Amino acid sequence: MDYIQLSLEIKPDYARDIVTAELSEYGFESFSEEGNILFGYIPHKNFSMDEVRKLPFFTNKLIKVGMMVRLIKAQNWNALWESNFEPVRIGNFCYIRAPFHKSTRGVDYQIVIEPKMSFGTGHHETTSLMVEMLADMDLNGKTVLDMGCGTGVLAILAKKMGATDVMAIDNDEWAYNNTVENIERNKVKKIVVKQGDASLLKGLKFDIIIANINRNVLLGDISGYSASLNKSGTLLMSGFYSEDLPMIKERCKQFKLRLVRSLTKNNWIAAGFTGGK
Repeated sequence: MDYIQLSLEIKPDYARDIVTAELSEYGFESFSEEGNILFGYIPHKNFSMDEVRKLPFFTNKLIKVGMMVRLIKAQNWNALWESNFEPVRIGNFCYIRAPFHKSTRGVDYQIVIEPKMSFGTGHHETTSLMVEMLADMDLNGKTVLDMGCGTGVLAILAKKMGATDVMAIDNDEWAYNNTVENIERNKVKKIVVKQGDASLLKGLKFDIIIANINRNVLLGDISGYSASLNKSGTLLMSGFYSEDLPMIKERCKQFKLRLVRSLTKNNWIAAGFTGGK
């Protein structure tokens, strides 16, 4: 799959969160920063410059944005990623690295990830927040779903933490294949990988559901997550901003899911709910 890399120079600085949120809503899958430049990535087939120019930030007179568009061919992604990727260490709990990085000591779990076109290296706030949420949980003997698995990093971590059975689902073919490869790379077993969406959950039950996607998809799928959550199970969600939490809470309330904890980083948030049927 070919991707579009959108490079943006945004002024004033506070507007970066606004631009990121609107691009996420449009369909951009991941972001990175280098200096004062924000990079956004979206599948080429889903991109229209005309549609991006209609987003509110582009017509906001208080926000100045310089943009440059670059097509990234699928076969060139690894070289681009390797030139920018650095290992991610989350305290003494988890170390996420690429195959070409050296291993480290002094962490509970070490995961080797080669993301290719998939989202989920630990660099983005939402992935690292999810890892931090899992760090305080006991996964021994639990059944876990990683919804919108990307690279499979959270599914792999769950398995390493003692989960008995893990399922990883993503609607993107690259993510599906990448997750399978990373599972093999980390020598973990009993992780079932499927390509698709929340419709695959019908009739399935889990103790813990991890969903790191985006606000609109989460709002649409919470009903499915609730139906697939065991009694007193835990639903962890991220991929949205702090100001979106009331909307997420209200939707969860409809399915008797209550907020028990949350973590924030750079206005991104991860929220944990409990309930289930």
